[in-house]
Amino acid sequence: MKLTNAQRAYALVHALPYIKNYTGKILVVKYGGNAMLDETMKARVMRDLVLLHEIGVKVVLVHGGGPEISEMLRKTGKESRFVNGLRVTDAETAEIALMVLAGKISKGLVNLLEREGAEAVGLSGADGLLIEARQKDPALGFVGEITSVNPGVVTDLLEKGYIPVVSTVGVDREGNIYNINADTAAAFLAGALGAESLINMTDIAGVLRDRNDPETLIPHITLADAPALIESGVISGGMIPKTECCMEAVRRGVKKVFIIDGTVPHAILIETLTDEGLGTMFTA
Repeated sequence: MKLTNAQRAYALVHALPYIKNYTGKILVVKYGGNAMLDETMKARVMRDLVLLHEIGVKVVLVHGGGPEISEMLRKTGKESRFVNGLRVTDAETAEIALMVLAGKISKGLVNLLEREGAEAVGLSGADGLLIEARQKDPALGFVGEITSVNPGVVTDLLEKGYIPVVSTVGVDREGNIYNINADTAAAFLAGALGAESLINMTDIAGVLRDRNDPETLIPHITLADAPALIESGVISGGMIPKTECCMEAVRRGVKKVFIIDGTVPHAILIETLTDEGLGTMFTA
């Protein structure tokens, strides 16, 4: 659709208050594995992030990569096994996860951002002890729970005008690498950075009262609302840990946390620069 000059001017005028709200503030974007599978859409998302960067938003991109890890394990003859949604991770699987996340996926995202004109740097949670972790459960192997986040390296990159691209592995003081849930890592990092917002881009619309009816989207959930929604079964299955991570980010001081469908064209711009929004917003 071709816009007239008047329509372009109208859009810019109405976006200006939102631009002012985010200028100079930190926006953490968690980009989910399933939402990254379409290469054309991935390129569009990176273009939108660069646009936000160019208008003065301090963008931090945190990415997962579950489907790609599963595919690489399949190619190496290893079976993916999950317990309560967490991948059982032996030492070899942890090495493969690091290779896929900090290598293939991170470098690809950095390349896309730089092709759009931004300066980007890939980091893993093991760099600069960014994400310190310990073993979550011996039965899960090298699956980690976060013990601390040291965001200095990310802050330094933001001050120098870079977009940090963070892959979600953790490390302990002995050098052991741990697979870290990307939603959890994004929540902890956003809190440590004092982010204005955390946006979880995935392949679902948000929290629905009826999971089969997109019209039942719940646009706003507070910390007080969430337990009842979980208790009643409205929030269930894989949406429970996503919701808990959103609430964790809010408890850690992030003002607004969103779950949005990252497969919708320009979803992140609609969520940040309009009053319509797309998904579910979590606040205190």
